[in-house]
Amino acid sequence: YFLFFLGVISILQQSYCADLENKPEKYNFTFNNFYGKIDKNSAQRGLQVYIEIRSSCHSLKHLAFRNLSELGYNKEQISDIAAQFMVDAAPDEEGTVEKRMAISSDYFTSPYPNDESAKAANNGAYPPDLTLMIKARKNGPSYVRSLLLGYEESPDNFDVGEGYYNKYMPGNIIAMPQPLYGEDVEYQDGTIPTLEQEVLDLVTFLTWASMPEIEKRRISGIKVVLFLFAMTFLFYLSYRK
Repeated sequence: YFLFFLGVISILQQSYCADLENKPEKYNFTFNNFYGKIDKNSAQRGLQVYIEIRSSCHSLKHLAFRNLSELGYNKEQISDIAAQFMVDAAPDEEGTVEKRMAISSDYFTSPYPNDESAKAANNGAYPPDLTLMIKARKNGPSYVRSLLLGYEESPDNFDVGEGYYNKYMPGNIIAMPQPLYGEDVEYQDGTIPTLEQEVLDLVTFLTWASMPEIEKRRISGIKVVLFLFAMTFLFYLSYRK
């Protein structure tokens, strides 16, 4: 009975601590609704934020440059984007691997040659790949948005060690320094790059990267629902007759 009582107390404490944590702020993204769509202009700006700010720390290894055509880029634009990255060329006769500019059929590359160098450059914490980050987190878009906006000065007597204070991170300590501050990029379409705007655009792009089929899946779902309604109506008429 005593062990059971301790177990109950432990569960209640964990539940209480979880309630004290700041939950991600819900945000009404354009793709949240059943009929919602990815804002391609926002996603293109998010790609710019990723390339200019985040590609030096995080990879997108599951995304090919050619997939950017789904965001409205043409072949020439995709080639220009790919050319900003270097990938391993085929080994020569002596087995030496040189670097070459990426082409549209290549995938986004990692900024680090291996995992150990990535950890060494980030205080021992490995910066995760961002391709599927939205899928990997509960309420992914809202979670990532809140996390990027959640950096604050740590309260008095709160030791963050070598990390940083973030009110939306479990334990309120995160190893990643604040990546965006606003006015970090100069948007090509003239949009004002406030912190909120940069975060929104980056989250929109990462959502598309995680779920590029989101719009096709919703369209298919709507067609299936309409088909089922039509068939149900026809079956009802047949039954009545």
